[in-house]
This record gives sequence, structure tokens and C-alpha cells, in this order.
Amino acid sequence: MKNIHATMTRRNFIHFSGFAGAGIATLGILSGCSNSSDNTAASGDSYTLVEDGKLTAIGDWSFPPLESMDENTGEVQGFDIDLLKAVAEKMGLEANFLPTQKFDTLVPTITQGGRADVAISGITITDERLEQIDFTDAYLSSNQGLVVKIGSQFDGLDEKALIDALNTPENQVSAQSGTTGGDWIQENLPNCTYVPLDDPIQSMTGVSSGLYSACVSDLPVVSNLCNESYTDLTVALQIPTGEEYGIVVSKDNPQLTAAINEALKELEEDGTMDELQTKWFGQTI
Repeated sequence: MKNIHATMTRRNFIHFSGFAGAGIATLGILSGCSNSSDNTAASGDSYTLVEDGKLTAIGDWSFPPLESMDENTGEVQGFDIDLLKAVAEKMGLEANFLPTQKFDTLVPTITQGGRADVAISGITITDERLEQIDFTDAYLSSNQGLVVKIGSQFDGLDEKALIDALNTPENQVSAQSGTTGGDWIQENLPNCTYVPLDDPIQSMTGVSSGLYSACVSDLPVVSNLCNESYTDLTVALQIPTGEEYGIVVSKDNPQLTAAINEALKELEEDGTMDELQTKWFGQTI
């Protein structure tokens, strides 16, 4: 979640059903290598997996509707989760999701290798991240959303007035650590007190309790949370960053990219992608 990679297409983020939908592009993926058996990619060359027969993923599972933990089953769920399951099935693999970890540890974990093949967690493609790892092609586009409490002094202000009102030291504005939301706060609200946190749930809870004046995170996430859980909060500003999500993979396993790209292409063609969008975003984009 940082500034969009320069070669990516900037997309308009479409608002619907109380939160923003996202454009879908063709996907590809690279994965971390391991000591497990080789598997054959679409090109005929081999790729490696940390566990034979499984596509193992890490993520921060606190980013609904992209990923979250089901309170009843304890299983991870969401658009990203269903997408990776479908990709793995196309490849003849089983999707394997490791326990949740902090967002800003995902890229380093894939860079180090040996623990997971991919990271998926609403991760924006950026030049900075591409220096360390590779990405799939973009599979979802997103803007950022600035959230305030309904009825607060910040509710109902136009963009300039809102930014001016928040941009003072006494106002604490939070975002998940290591994200483009945090970058936006520091660039556009340099005089506020920026508070980096572990996940957007903490940010939203802080705004709801009055601890923070506002928070910033990915628009589909905060819109979903405002509609489903934090009905006392509202998205006061949609920030057109035009970001693109990709799946994080190691630079050492390029043939896995080809295999997953082919699987994702099939998911677009057979209508699975449309089904997943409808399930998690309320409509196809």
C-alpha cells in the first residue's frame, strides 16, 4: 500500500453499495523457493513450493472484506482467500494459509524465503517493494478512505476544510503501519500527530472511542467496516490514489509466476472472478 508502480494503469475506484468496488486485471504470481519437489509450470519449466502439493500463503488476516477471521469457525475468509483457493485449485494444488502476521512483516518474510510461497493481503504494487520481491499483475484497484466519527467537528467538511482542520498537532490520525494510508497522512497532514498501528481495526476503534480524530486505510476496507461494524463512523474523504493490489512472491521462483498467471487467466475466462466479486463486493466490476 504505497504509491502505485509507475507502469501500472491508474483506475477510477467505483463507489457502490456503501463501499468502493475495484477494477480487476489479469494476474500473475511469483513464489518463494524451498527444498520441496519441483512442479511443472505452464511453460514446461519447474517451480518450487515450500510444501509439495500446497500453495502456502501468509497475510495479515484483519482486512475485511479482503481477508478476516470467521468468528464461528476460526478460519480465514475473504475475497483474497477465495481467490487464492481458486488459483490453487486450477494449478492442482491446495491453498494453505499460515497464521496471521503483521502487515509490515509480509514482504520481508517472502524475501527471506522458506516459510511461504506468496503473501496476499491487499498489498499495493510499488517500486520500493519491487526492489525486494516480485508481484503478480494487478488483480484489484483501490483508493484510500479517511474516516471520522459521525457528528464530530470533522464530519461534513469539504476536502480542504477537513485537511486544514485535521492538520494540527492536537489531532491524532492513525493508519496501519507500513501502508500507503500512513504515507498519505505524513505527506498531506504533516502537522498532525501520526499514529501507526498494527491493523485498521485498531484505527477504527480509536476513532470510534474518540482517541483519534481520524484514520486512513484502503477504501474497500474502511467502507465495509463503516457499513458492517462501525456504524458511528463515516468515510469523510475518498482519496484517489489509484493503487493496484498484487500478490507478493519471491524473485527466485519465476516459473511459478507463469503457472499462476495461467490459472488466473482461466478464472477470468470461466466467470469465477465475477462470482467472487459479487460474493464479496456486492456486484461485478
